[in-house]
Formats: sequence, structure tokens, C-alpha cells
Amino acid sequence: MISTPVPAHRVVIVGAGFGGLETAYRLAGAPVEVTMVDRRNHHLFQPLLYQVATASLATSEIAWPIRYLLRDRRDITTVFATVTGVDTAGHRVLFDDGDGLPYDTLVLATGARHAYFGHDEWEKFAPGLKTLEDATTLRRHILVAFERAEREDDPKLRAALMTFVIIGAGPTGVELAGTIAELAQHTLPGDFRRIDTRKARVVLIEAGPRVLAGFSDDLSAYAQHALERIGVEVVLQQAVTDCNVDGVVYGNTRLAARTLIWAAGVRASPAAEWLAAPADRAGRIEVKPDLSVPGHPEIFAIGDTVTIAAWDGKPVPGIAPAAKQQGRHVAACIKAKLAGRSCEPFRYKHAGSLAQIGKRLAVIDFGKLKLRGAIAWWIWGIAHIYFLIGLRHRLSVALSWLWIYARDQRAARLITQGSSKVTR
Repeated sequence: MISTPVPAHRVVIVGAGFGGLETAYRLAGAPVEVTMVDRRNHHLFQPLLYQVATASLATSEIAWPIRYLLRDRRDITTVFATVTGVDTAGHRVLFDDGDGLPYDTLVLATGARHAYFGHDEWEKFAPGLKTLEDATTLRRHILVAFERAEREDDPKLRAALMTFVIIGAGPTGVELAGTIAELAQHTLPGDFRRIDTRKARVVLIEAGPRVLAGFSDDLSAYAQHALERIGVEVVLQQAVTDCNVDGVVYGNTRLAARTLIWAAGVRASPAAEWLAAPADRAGRIEVKPDLSVPGHPEIFAIGDTVTIAAWDGKPVPGIAPAAKQQGRHVAACIKAKLAGRSCEPFRYKHAGSLAQIGKRLAVIDFGKLKLRGAIAWWIWGIAHIYFLIGLRHRLSVALSWLWIYARDQRAARLITQGSSKVTR
């Protein structure tokens, strides 16, 4: 009697970020067929995205083709498609072209997008920073602003062109503000003849009482002092009430500026809407302790897509190490269920918080151990290089940073995506 082979368990992972890739890697050797779906063809090292936006790194140094990363895994199929929904009854992922993909287990690692707190019309004036396209567009806008200022005779318009406003003083906002200030103060002055780039204004606006709210009070105070020392104007406890083509309004102040950058908040992808699942105010799915979606034990959600109090009762932060830990946990759960075992609750282990302030300054919060200044900057750099993929990329980024450290030069100052006209 000829036996019919049992079809392999189909695992579909939506999103090739840190969490999605970690899930795929950890399923090696399991009796499953894995399909990785992403609307982009590359994995992005998002923590360094701001360095592309500020001309410190090239796009190829922080992104890798997904197919290249998974080329040695014959059990994984990569699909380039945009997911628009999930048919939970039919166990199918739905694509924007009308096609779909069946699954036995689904892992949603779909990330987050910008949140403008009910003012989505601000996005065209104050873009955020989540993708390579965002980074290269911001880089172009920043560099073109200096080029236009060089040609501008009207002092008011020149001042607006040389005013850069970052809204939100979390790690991304602080890192952007510090790097733009150093770009203007140290990298560009010798390149221009009619303007002094050192007179550029970099304004960091935060609605809360301090910068880097997730860090300890002393590190937050140090970061603010360090930013102000390199020329950043820090505005606290002032909520932005308008963003427009002419600038920004906060409190009772109207500031003329031609470059606004949004770093104030994020909203999860629409995954919760696809599943009609419970979600918090930011749209993150309120998952069960094992990271499965309530009512759907065959669906897991991880990373910025979810909220879970699995860190001594506190919400797990939306950072890369957390997403990787969740990816490992979900892979272990899938293996356990296939073996007939139960899945343990997820527990997050926090390794620390890091933020760069300038090319030689950073802050690190390891809990009991807190570091600041140059030593923190070196540890920050080593940690980020460690998480990059491949020796070539690690060496390339290390050399770029050492060149900036020694010579104040950023090699990626290329203006692409169009003409010399400033656009939003």
C-alpha cells in the first residue's frame, strides 16, 4: 500500500523586519514550509535610518535584499507582495492584486507607521522616518535647503531655509537633531561661499517635560545639555498645533522653517483591523501571553504590531532586540505546538537603552549601570555594528564612522530624486 505524504505545516510570515526574520531563522529544522511576505524586497536596519537621512551612511550599508539573506534556506519561499487583509475563516493572507496565500500558522510582523495624532494632513509638511525612501527624501530636502539658501538674497527666506525643526525628542528625534547640528557646524562650512552653515538653527520640540523620556532623569538631563552645547535649541512642554508650508506653530510661537521632521509618535500597521482584534490607542494588537491573537491560536503577532506587558508588568518597548526576542519565542511556540506541547508565556529581557547625541557622545541605560559621553558612544557604535548583517557591511559602517569621527566628513552627501527645486 502506497502511503500519501503528509503535507508540511505552512507558516506564513508577513514582514521581514527584525522579528519576522528572527522567526524564519529559528524555524530551521522544523517540519514546516515557510513563506516570507514583504512589500519591499529588502530588510532594513532601522536604528541607523537617520544616518542615511543625514548623509552619514549610504542606503546599501543598512539594507539587504531579503532573497539574499534567505538564499541558503531551501525551506523558505520569499514573496514580494503587499498584504491588505487576512481571511481568518479561510486561513488566507490577502494581497492588493487580488491574489492570496494559504496558511496553517500566520505570523504578523508588520511594523508601524507615523502617527500624527489626528492631523494626517501634516505628513506632507513634516515627513517621518520609517523607510529608505523616507531617508533619501529627507537627505535630499536637508541638502537642497542649504543649496537654496546659498542662492537666496531675501534674509528671511534664507533663515527659514536654514531652520530645521524636529518634532519629538525620543531617541530618533535626539539623534536627528544632534547629527543635523553637527552636519551644519562641522561638515558643511567649507563647502559654501555665500552662507555660513554654522548659523543654521536646529530646533527640537517636545510636548513632554524632558528629552529621552524612556531614559533615567540624569541621562535625560545630560542629553539635553549635550544637545544645547552643539547648538540644538531644545523646546520642552510645548505641543505642536500646526505644521504647514511656511513652518510650525507650537504654544504661542510661530517659527518659519522649510524643513520639518516628524519623530513624535507611531501607529501600528492595520493588522488589528484585518483581524478585528482588540487593540490599544496606537492600533497595536493586545496579544495573549504567548503572543497569539485572541480568538486565533494559529495567528501570532510580534514587534511594533503588538502591545504586551511582559517586562516586569511593563509594556515591551518597540525596539529591535524586543522584536528579535519575540521572533525567537514564536518560533519556539510553533515547534512546541507541532510536537504536541504547550507554549510558554513570553518574557522580555531588557538589555538596555542606547541613544547617540553626536559623533562623539551617547547615553546608555543598562539599569543599574548608566554611561554617558565618549565611552557610551564607542559602546553604542560597537553594539550597532554587531547587529549589522555581514562582514562587509560592518567594515563599511565602521570605516564611515571613523572617517566622520576623525575628519568631520560625511561621504553620502548626494542629492538625488529630482531637480534643484525644493519640494514637499
